[in-house]
Amino acid sequence: MGGRQVTSGQGSDWEGMRVTVAGLGVSGISAARALTALGALVTVVDGGDSEAHRERAAALEGIEVRLGDAETLPEGTGLVVTSPGWKPSSPLFAAAAEAGVDVVGDVEIAWRLRGPDAPPWLAVTGTNGKTTTTQMLASILRAAGLRTAAVGNIGTPIIDVVLGEEPYNDLDVLAVELSSYQLHWAPSLRAHSAAVLNLAPDHLDWHGSMEAYAADKGRVYEGNRVACVYNVADKATEDMVRGADVEEGCRAVGFTLGAPGPSQLGVVEGILVDRAFVENRQRNAQELAEVSDVDPPAPHNIANALAAAALARAFGVPPKAVRDGLRAFTPDAHRIAHVADVDGVAYVDDSKATNTHAAEASLAAYESIVWIAGGLAKGATFDELVARSAKRLRGVVLIGADRAQIGEALARHAPEVPVVDLDRTDTGAMLAAVQEARRLAEAGDTVLLAPACASMDMFANYNKRGDAFAQAVRELGAGT
Repeated sequence: MGGRQVTSGQGSDWEGMRVTVAGLGVSGISAARALTALGALVTVVDGGDSEAHRERAAALEGIEVRLGDAETLPEGTGLVVTSPGWKPSSPLFAAAAEAGVDVVGDVEIAWRLRGPDAPPWLAVTGTNGKTTTTQMLASILRAAGLRTAAVGNIGTPIIDVVLGEEPYNDLDVLAVELSSYQLHWAPSLRAHSAAVLNLAPDHLDWHGSMEAYAADKGRVYEGNRVACVYNVADKATEDMVRGADVEEGCRAVGFTLGAPGPSQLGVVEGILVDRAFVENRQRNAQELAEVSDVDPPAPHNIANALAAAALARAFGVPPKAVRDGLRAFTPDAHRIAHVADVDGVAYVDDSKATNTHAAEASLAAYESIVWIAGGLAKGATFDELVARSAKRLRGVVLIGADRAQIGEALARHAPEVPVVDLDRTDTGAMLAAVQEARRLAEAGDTVLLAPACASMDMFANYNKRGDAFAQAVRELGAGT
């Protein structure tokens, strides 16, 4: 392939290189500014040409920006740096391949730009739970007295961290959340240790197949030095470890909600236990924390905590820091968040459950549920989700564009469960959904917003959807 090779940490290697940055989003802007500062001749391309696009372009002073054309490769391009959302099938990348030009992502650039005293990366990926696990990991690392940051797909462009005014060094450590998109475009990445939390169908329109999606997730294990952390309950994650090319001595470490075997972390009588990073792991175990130290103590969140603990322990963090870090951690909004109790019914916002795998984990946390579900299905099917969760359902309120697909699955697998089909998308739709859920619920039940769908048919994003739910619950409580 064409394109100049770049040596890690050597800014002079970028001097005069013509780099095309694909996308005028957060990561694209970050890459464009960083590479320009290193002497590269950067052109940003984006298919959009809205007022917002023009404003972002104007803010990139001294950098050429081409709007309204996402297909033409600028003349002389030696490297393309893509934003995560751009599909591999994009015409721009076809043009790059024809010209013999490499295409990489912002994570790859950050990895190449590391200096000789760069901090190690502890990497987290998976279909669901990435952000929570990465934040838990950072909290544990801080509790151990380490300088760290939760970065990557979590919101802070990793290039900005690598090239920050107060750079991290080899005595520090980064907790790095990585999406399948980012991993696809990061061939050189080699983490200290990494975890794949789970694998379920998602983003298949981007990857093209489940096999390609799994292959990109599995890239996170390549070159790991100390530990490849996998989910004992999800065989696909263990298969990824078996197929990874790791450094000599790197170990497979499992996490499980059951009692752990050797080289695993798990749960015994309400205690999070380590049988991986202890002497004589065939016989010994180390208590790390109590289940009650995890907020919230839902099964899938306990699994997140175990994965975070495994990565921290792989880095040498003491048991007390695991406990203290988990106790200090507060989850982000809209992740199985308790909003209020009204008339003995709990109202829980898990608007972040935007796919079936996440919704199933959320539903598994409660015994008797009135479920608010629906939105944009993104090609998902719901039979397996409904069949596994049917016994927990008191009732269901369906909202959104693809609610009929969930309704059909309910008719097949839970015909006795009452269903309200809410055919409206106006601003009062969520209040109506909550009111219908209240009518179906009894004292001791949980009204759970776990939509199993994306939000963009009715809301700007899942945050706005969760905010609407919380506001509706508050109005409900005010009226009692």
